[in-house]
Amino acid sequence: MAQAHILGYPRIGDKRQLKRALERYWQGEIDQTQLQAVGSELRHRHWQQQKQAGLDYVTVGDFAWYDHVLATSLLLGVVPKRHRKETIDLQTLFDIARGSQDGCCSAAASDMTKWFNTNYHYLVPEFEQYQKFELSWTQLFDEVEEAQAAGHRVKVSLLGPLTYLWLGRYDGEKLRLLPELLSTYQRLLAKLKQQQVQWVQIEEPILALELPQEWQNAFIPAYQQLHGQCKLLLTTYFDGLGSHWSWLEQLAVDGIHLDLVAGDVDDQQLLGLPRHWVISLGIVNGRNVWAADLAKWLARLSPLQQQLGFRLWLGSSCSLLHAPVDLELETELTDEHRQRFAFAKQKLDELVLLKRALAGESEAIAACQQRSQRLAAKAPAPVPANTQAVESAVRPLSYAERSPQQQLNLPLLPTTTIGSFPQTNAIRATRADFKAGRIAETEYRLQIQSHIAEAIQRQQEIGLDVLVHGEAERNDMVEYFAEHLQGFALTQFGWVQSYGSRCVKPAIVVDNISRPEAITTSWTGYAQSLTDKPVKGMLTGPVTIMAWSFPREDLSRQQITEQIALALREEVGDLQRSGARIIQIDEPAIREGLPLKRSQWGDYLDWAVGSFKLAASSALPQTQIHTHMCYSEFNDILPAVAALDADVITIETARSEMALLDAFGEFDYPNGIGPGVYDIHSPNIPSEQAITTLLKKALQHIPAERLWVNPDCGLKTRNWQQTEAALTVMVQAASALRRQLKHEQKA
Repeated sequence: MAQAHILGYPRIGDKRQLKRALERYWQGEIDQTQLQAVGSELRHRHWQQQKQAGLDYVTVGDFAWYDHVLATSLLLGVVPKRHRKETIDLQTLFDIARGSQDGCCSAAASDMTKWFNTNYHYLVPEFEQYQKFELSWTQLFDEVEEAQAAGHRVKVSLLGPLTYLWLGRYDGEKLRLLPELLSTYQRLLAKLKQQQVQWVQIEEPILALELPQEWQNAFIPAYQQLHGQCKLLLTTYFDGLGSHWSWLEQLAVDGIHLDLVAGDVDDQQLLGLPRHWVISLGIVNGRNVWAADLAKWLARLSPLQQQLGFRLWLGSSCSLLHAPVDLELETELTDEHRQRFAFAKQKLDELVLLKRALAGESEAIAACQQRSQRLAAKAPAPVPANTQAVESAVRPLSYAERSPQQQLNLPLLPTTTIGSFPQTNAIRATRADFKAGRIAETEYRLQIQSHIAEAIQRQQEIGLDVLVHGEAERNDMVEYFAEHLQGFALTQFGWVQSYGSRCVKPAIVVDNISRPEAITTSWTGYAQSLTDKPVKGMLTGPVTIMAWSFPREDLSRQQITEQIALALREEVGDLQRSGARIIQIDEPAIREGLPLKRSQWGDYLDWAVGSFKLAASSALPQTQIHTHMCYSEFNDILPAVAALDADVITIETARSEMALLDAFGEFDYPNGIGPGVYDIHSPNIPSEQAITTLLKKALQHIPAERLWVNPDCGLKTRNWQQTEAALTVMVQAASALRRQLKHEQKA
């Protein structure tokens, strides 16, 4: 019989218990012992759910207090000097992730970026010139012991050495660090062997990339060195192996896991793998909520089962970290949708049902067929976007021609924010009361207007030049628009971890998308009525709405994105007619959506850029279009970023100390740029000197006439005390530098 397992389970809890515990700990409301107890309870619950579902192994090592790459760094003793102390403990982890403050001294958090092509974030490892690796953090070994003591059959999830090295930052040639890193991995695997761990799922997702030859060459000797301790299940996901198939069978491993959802594999390729290998196939989509077509998989895998026998393993395509936890909690979804969805807990059942069907159980075979019939019967008819509108989506004038017409009377180095302001308990209570029917719409609107008025007043007192309404009415930058567009389904508890305690609740694209009425104009118009300064209209871009939702699987990402862009084009037109002079269309996900294989980038960038331009195409030359992109590495897609033709782009650069601007300078980016001057993910308040230093670095690459001053990202996760303090410093730094530049011009 085939074996069933998953690559990982959501760690946050079905009602975000981990999020709440982390935030209470950071606020000093609970101690470390209480926090640890919440983590232990969640781990035991999740292991028990896997066991009860009928999986053959429970996965250990997938739990993390912030993110699994950071946990790996602590495991291997990779701690930046500024956070190093005698022993590595849980506070060390949080200092690296969030920054630390000790009296007048502060230590910046490590850089954070996207985990491959997902909306999950990881803390980038920082390697030193003479980096030493040593086993320094016992969390993994403790959790193995914990699971075994509970009577579970354990499979360990471990980030592989080559992927870990690839993800890190190092001034020299990273592969020079590999020999010592492998020695540490040998000790790690030997310790797991002592704990009687049989299988280690060693994850090398960089195999989905088109790797440089020297990195490909490193795999075979690396795994020869690691072989001989625990059995190694080489694991990759998010795409197929491509050209790596040519040397794959030379690896000294005991099995391989392949993601068949993201990249199908020919049966002959699978049967040609070494005969002693386990072949684990990811057939349940770990990145979407749609129920698997089990009848299709049964037909696809039955011939393989006959030839592979016990060597066939069934698994999730990737970790279920990227899926919501439990569909059973969703009491407000229609019966039709509930029958078509499967969250993480339900995906366990799908795997076990398919395993039973492959073993020939007639009841399981019938259940697979019935499920697939229900899915096919309820699928909506696909309707493509308006091709003619997409092809003609171009603003009539160039940036150089538009810019003089955008009469905004702004000073040199104009200051602004990215869009959101603190989501206070009062704001959340107002939205909750309205949603639950405890207050009428009239009262709701009055309360939200009072929060907008407060945000405008605070910004004017701080001295910002371009204001925002603060987004008090928005629960999330994507979910809010999904609520007002037709074609989406929304959940109550469909939370997914983005990083640390930050969770998002993606909407689900269930039908064709359209905009029945204006979405943002009344709130933006009210804010503008309170001030003579320009107030930005705030929209989430079409690529980001698509990428941060669970898409339909019967339409391409391009088709879905173009449908959204057509709806947003209408919204841009309405905002403009209501008096908005600046409209920001945020696209933080545009880099994340790139195919993992560089050879496939061109097609994606063509339609992604085209969709943004389609959304902005109703803007008049007098309307200034902004966009925001955060935690993305743009160096290699700068032509596409420029092709967006936004009048101003704001980007995350504070944690990297403006390093990204080297590429913008070399490329000679032609439009306005607002590089982030402080990290909003840290509670630390920046100094005026620190912001001034970053702005002077920016001026080395960007003319002052095109430089904007803003934080890295939105401020919804900060409180007002932190927000006002940081923005006041930012405005003071910009004002002082503005005076200095004017003085130098006169001289």
